[in-house]
Amino acid sequence: MTAGTDLRRRVERFWHGPVAWEAPLAERTTFRVGGPAAALIEPGSTEEIRLALAGCLASGIPWLVMGGGSNLLGSDEGFAGLVLLLGRKFGGISETGSDAEGSIKVRVEAGCSLARLLEWSRERGLSGLEFTVGIPGSVGGAVMMNAGACGGEIQQVLAALRWLENERIVEKERSELAFAYRSWRGPAEAVVLTATFALRTESSTVIEARCREWSAARRSRQPKGVPSAGSFFKNPPGDFAGRLIESAGLKGATVRSAMVSEVHANFLVNTGGATAADILALMRLVQERVREEYGVWLEPEVRIVGPGGQEI
Repeated sequence: MTAGTDLRRRVERFWHGPVAWEAPLAERTTFRVGGPAAALIEPGSTEEIRLALAGCLASGIPWLVMGGGSNLLGSDEGFAGLVLLLGRKFGGISETGSDAEGSIKVRVEAGCSLARLLEWSRERGLSGLEFTVGIPGSVGGAVMMNAGACGGEIQQVLAALRWLENERIVEKERSELAFAYRSWRGPAEAVVLTATFALRTESSTVIEARCREWSAARRSRQPKGVPSAGSFFKNPPGDFAGRLIESAGLKGATVRSAMVSEVHANFLVNTGGATAADILALMRLVQERVREEYGVWLEPEVRIVGPGGQEI
């Protein structure tokens, strides 16, 4: 798809910063698939995010917020609207004090990567985020999907959340928020702005050792050197998606260049040249086979977005 003159004109009415036209999503997602976004910008502040979203709503432009692109599968046709890429320009970290329990409060902008936040915390002797070691992506995306590993979840260390909802900034304490397995039960069109975490003081050496141990454990169980989106399916209640997929004999199954990893069955990987359509076809093959064998329908953990921004 091409960014037509009309779309350019509408975007340029409200956005006066740099715009990447026909920006390939394949270059910005860990799956390395997806066609071009008609337009892409990188807001660097809450006001710029609010300005861009207000402009999209007023102009009827589809919009999509992206972070590290680690949990996103975009269409081969691309995205016919404006992508707001929240990255290093909106990735500030700051201490904001402590609470009655002695936890240190750290406020983080949504575009900050989990890897950068973990390293920042380790250097300052602040513990609680070690379970995120090796999880790709940004803080905003991690909150939206309640990212977790090694027995920990984002909701467990979250103290407060600030987001944009219908051009209005909302901030709530953790006790006012509802989370579920791999999801935040917030407003459908909320855009996370900042997350505040409650961390505890601990020796940097201890934190580093814990990170090394958990990182090694993750690396031993996950495919290396091939594009993927991490765990593709949510674990069904009382079971593991990877176990069901492997038991159904699907390790190594392929649809053209998309493959069920032979290392971990809950990883769909791009072995080179796969398209989004290939990955979706493989997803459906896995879902149907597991349902036939075990009566369980596996729900994708990965966010799948169509050309107009609709969830697939």
